[in-house]
Amino acid sequence: MESTSKLSPTWKCIIAIILCEGVGITSGLLASASNNHWFATLAKPSWNPPSYLFGPVWTTLYLLMGISVGIVWNNKTTESNKRKAYVLFAIQLFLNFWWSIFFFLFNSPALALVDILLMVITIISTIFSFSHFSKLAAWLLVPYIAWVSFATFLNFSIWNLNR
Repeated sequence: MESTSKLSPTWKCIIAIILCEGVGITSGLLASASNNHWFATLAKPSWNPPSYLFGPVWTTLYLLMGISVGIVWNNKTTESNKRKAYVLFAIQLFLNFWWSIFFFLFNSPALALVDILLMVITIISTIFSFSHFSKLAAWLLVPYIAWVSFATFLNFSIWNLNR
């Protein structure tokens, strides 16, 4: 049975943005509770970005993710045709949620590295899947995969320096 949602396109985008931002905020709150001292003790590469950069970058990326999935949600294709795209998006968002928790709360750069490698694969898959519905939706995820690719290299470097 197909959804007969009466939500306007604007409300769909707003809901998608709130969902993505909410995942990021929740993960960040859960992960940052007790680990600033631990992270401060880790050896980091010289090119590690300053901590004040991460909040604005992630807020922007979650906004772009929300707009992207909102565009797909608003696509006139049936919901059953978009199911794979939604599943891929949900998987990458789930992995995104857990990365901060694995890294900061569990103090495990190794577990976080496994998570982020899976995230890279699912983000790329999501981009390709979204491109079937909207080129703009796919392109809006390019800054996200660029940052996560950088973060993967950073995660690997921190793990390698501290093992």
